[in-house]
Amino acid sequence: MRTATLNRKTKETEISVSIELDGTGIAKVSTGVGFFDHMLDQIARHSLIDLTISAKGDLHIDDHHTVEDVGIALGQAFRQAIGDMRGITRYADVHLPMDETLTRVALDISGRAFLVFNTKFDRAKIGSFDTQLVREFFQAFASNAGITLHIETLYGSNDHHIAESCFKGLARALRSAVSIDPRQASAIPSTKGSL
Repeated sequence: MRTATLNRKTKETEISVSIELDGTGIAKVSTGVGFFDHMLDQIARHSLIDLTISAKGDLHIDDHHTVEDVGIALGQAFRQAIGDMRGITRYADVHLPMDETLTRVALDISGRAFLVFNTKFDRAKIGSFDTQLVREFFQAFASNAGITLHIETLYGSNDHHIAESCFKGLARALRSAVSIDPRQASAIPSTKGSL
């Protein structure tokens, strides 16, 4: 079973994450940040990775610490669950359309963390959610998961659709990249022999 459970507690947040890579897309998410919960639900549903995430943070200050720390904890749990990466497809990319928006997501589960994020928002907020936190989440997740992640919105005008296409794009790319390649199920997908 490719699973992990992780708890992370700081002076700013207290987070619990459970992940099952070979799940069915079940999400049990409660962070206190409504739009963010909706985005995490999208990751689970469209990746078919089961997620249980509980976060309590200093929301009286703002949502930043909660969103970033969930990204950190989820990334760390993902890295534990993927293990030595034996048999995974490793690379994946997707063009994710959402109404007028089209976002491209490409990733490499390589053990090397890097984020390229070429997405712009017209407004500072989606409801009460700070649009700057979209990038913060992806940066925290990629850095702690040890993945190279490229996200680029090719076009779009609705900020909700732009953000959601990024999260759904990550989900669909993860779904492909974590899948076991039956032609190399016992091999590490690298000429180096390790990742």
